Amino acid sequence: MRFEWDVEKEKVNLKKHGLSFTEAAFVFTDAKTIYLPDPDHSIGEERLVALGKIRDLTIAVVIFVDKSKNDEEIIRIISARKATKSEEQQYYSSEID
Repeated sequence: MRFEWDVEKEKVNLKKHGLSFTEAAFVFTDAKTIYLPDPDHSIGEERLVALGKIRDLTIAVVIFVDKSKNDEEIIRIISARKATKSEEQQYYSSEID
């Protein structure tokens, strides 16, 4: 899996949300990550939302576009932030051990 993003957008995101895209990419290594469509922001491209862990106790929301082609999986990160309490509850309520 390969990740890409706009470097300037990452700087803005880090300042606004305190989360780098490098760190946000760890959401995609969480086997329990929830993937949801984002139709309200999918103008011109299909955007998706990933809700998952990036550290032992941190749940993050990552907006991304799946740019995969052929056999290469490519994720373009648009934005990332720490999950709200209700989003954390959604994540934990969907866990199946």
